[in-house]
This record gives sequence, C-alpha cells and structure tokens, in this order.
Amino acid sequence: MTTPGKFTGQTVYVIGASHGIGEEIARAFAADGAQVLITGRSKERLDAAAERIGHPVTVFEADATRQADVDALFAAAPEIDHLVLAVSGGMTGLGALADLTDEALREGFEGKVFAQLRILKAALPHLSATASVTFIGAGSSRAAFPGTVALAAANGALDAAVPPLATELAPVRVNAVAPGVIDTAWWHPLGENRDGFMAQQAATTPVGRVGQPHDIAEAVLFLAGNGFTTGVVLDVNGGTTLAAGK
Repeated sequence: MTTPGKFTGQTVYVIGASHGIGEEIARAFAADGAQVLITGRSKERLDAAAERIGHPVTVFEADATRQADVDALFAAAPEIDHLVLAVSGGMTGLGALADLTDEALREGFEGKVFAQLRILKAALPHLSATASVTFIGAGSSRAAFPGTVALAAANGALDAAVPPLATELAPVRVNAVAPGVIDTAWWHPLGENRDGFMAQQAATTPVGRVGQPHDIAEAVLFLAGNGFTTGVVLDVNGGTTLAAGK
C-alpha cells in the first residue's frame, strides 16, 4: 500500500514550469500526490515538460506579461493550495550600468517583478485560507557581482515584497527562494563560456558544486509544507554569500 504524500489531493499552480527550476518544482509536487497545473508561453514546451515530469499534470499556455492570458488562467480556477511563481525575465538587463538601456531595465522588471505580482493579484480570490505562495527570486539580489545591477534590482524588489505580503495576506503564507547558480538552460546564452563559468562557480562555492533544480524544488516544498514559516527569503546558494575567513 502506497503511503499518501504530504501534498496528496492539494492543488498546486506552478507558474513558469516549461523547463528548469519550475519544471522540477512541478515534478516534486506531482510525485508527492498533488494536483499540479503548470504554465508557460509555449504549449509545445509545456507538453514536453509534462512528459518529462512523468506524473499527471495539467498544462495551460499563458504569458505572465499579458493580462489577458492571466485573466484566462484564473477564469475558472479551483481553490489553490500552493502557488509557486517561477516566472523569469531571463538574462534581460545583464551588463554594466553604463551599457544598460532603459528598455532593458523595464523589460527585466516586467518579466519578473510585474509578472509575478500580476499573477499573485489575479490568484488572490482563489487561494485557500491555508494557502502558501512562494516566489522564485535569485541570489543576485543578495550578492555584489559586477554587471548584475538590473537583475539584482528586480530580484531585490521581490525580496522586499515578501514581508509586507506575508502580513497583508495572512493567514496565507508568503515566502521566497533565492537560488544561487543553478545548472539549467537559463545559462545557455553564455555559449562556449558556460562550462568554464560553471566550473569556476563550483570551485568558489563552499559546498564545492553548483546547484541543481532539485535543490530548489526541495526548498519550495519545505516552505509550502511548513505551516509556521512565512515572510522568509530562503537562500539556497551553496554558501556563496558567506563571508570567508582565513
């Protein structure tokens, strides 16, 4: 006899789950028995993700930067127990401030901050009284890497939104995960420099490796399942922001 999982029968929406971290989060919830809906901008990529997940999930094509798509997503939504916001603007805005255009900065905020908050606002009438909301930010907000000012600003805005949302929406719990360098397709734009970058990051990380999507999925399931945790931004970065002593 199979033991029911902690999330068996609960409804989970994972926004931005056609690959990478979002896909792995959806897999973890579905493997634990949850009824999972995943979204993304490409039906083809969502269907491929659903096949890789290997557990029943519902797919819904939606662009979180388009209000009409968001409205359609929640038009007939059931009561939602856990909402995970894994939408990303990608590497838009990466580069030094001197080279950063206003358009790139706006696109970075639109693709991440505005998109995630837009989804949450639309989801509010559908969240259960004991629901959890988990933002997926990024460690750039808590680091000091040159060339990441736009990414840090966008992810820092999400970090800052968590505590007031946790009190405003209580008893719904609101948390965030701030991943470090995670080995996903997000880094593919680096091209032939990707492997060297990953190796360099692994060598300078206290745990001796870069992260994997399952590291973030485990953190999300902890935050979703722990009913006494809210208003937290959880660093999952292998210790990269620790001060090193000699």
